[in-house]
Amino acid sequence: MSRMKTILVEEFGEPEVLQYVEAERPAPGEGEALIEVHSAGINYADTMRRRNQYVVSQELPFVPGSEVAGIVTEVGIGVEDVSVGDRVVTLLATGGYAEYAVASARNLIPIPDGLGFDEAAAIPLQGLTAYHCIKTSGSLKDGESVLVHAAAGGVGTLAVQMAKLLGAGKVVATASSEEKLDLARSLGADVLINYTEEDWPQKVRDATDGKGADIILEMVGGDFLEKNLKCLNVFGRMVVFGAASGERGSIMPVALMKRCHAVVGFYLPQIMSRPDLFVPSLRETLGWISSGDLKLTIGGSYPLEEAAEAHADLEGRKTTGKLLLNPR
Repeated sequence: MSRMKTILVEEFGEPEVLQYVEAERPAPGEGEALIEVHSAGINYADTMRRRNQYVVSQELPFVPGSEVAGIVTEVGIGVEDVSVGDRVVTLLATGGYAEYAVASARNLIPIPDGLGFDEAAAIPLQGLTAYHCIKTSGSLKDGESVLVHAAAGGVGTLAVQMAKLLGAGKVVATASSEEKLDLARSLGADVLINYTEEDWPQKVRDATDGKGADIILEMVGGDFLEKNLKCLNVFGRMVVFGAASGERGSIMPVALMKRCHAVVGFYLPQIMSRPDLFVPSLRETLGWISSGDLKLTIGGSYPLEEAAEAHADLEGRKTTGKLLLNPR
């Protein structure tokens, strides 16, 4: 029986629960393909699953990892549009932190010529999160303003650029240091605000002629929910897609009435269940990268066995941009 190296979680907890082990290599079932993983994306969602604090409860044991890019090595029964040797990228529920992973063949996207595995793996989860938070859940209209928190992070660096590509008139970016704000500026942010300063909501209002942002991408949680509403324009939309602080926070629905505010939740697996949304948006995003319209910020690449170190760096806010694991 063929074997492979993988990262296994058998108990919830801190990064050290990520075990580097040998396991049986999976086999593709009907409608599936086996991918030799060259790059796997690292995301906050992976750290939340590791702690069993994700949107849905996580069962044990499991292999983390949702983004993979690599080469198809085997296809299951009924697969016609995918061939052995194809360079592909896709999203999984779990299973990406491994030398091999099984994926639904219908969700495999060819990697454009000239695009490497690292670049391809840096896109699906965070790229589609940014894209659909702005376009689908946020319903961006041409010329509207967008507030992007943690603008130097994986989602943030993409959201700053995608907001402009999708028609935003002004992009307001927040981050926790001058270095990170400089990165956001280099990616096209119009206004830069340090969110560690207490008066950041007022600065957002000042930057938007006193109106507030039309769309706010919210992934911090805690008291940021209430502060965001203070700098959200009339008929503005706050799109909630995470709680990186570990604090969920709360909102009083009646507080939304006066300024006709909308709070919209976003959960990427719902997009993954809709190929009509998932496939075209990933193709468009990969096209932006190939054309140079969208720039990737790869903050670090780690060998598979250093997954625990990568999680510790991510949670310790020691990184910018996208983090990746390289199983080979």
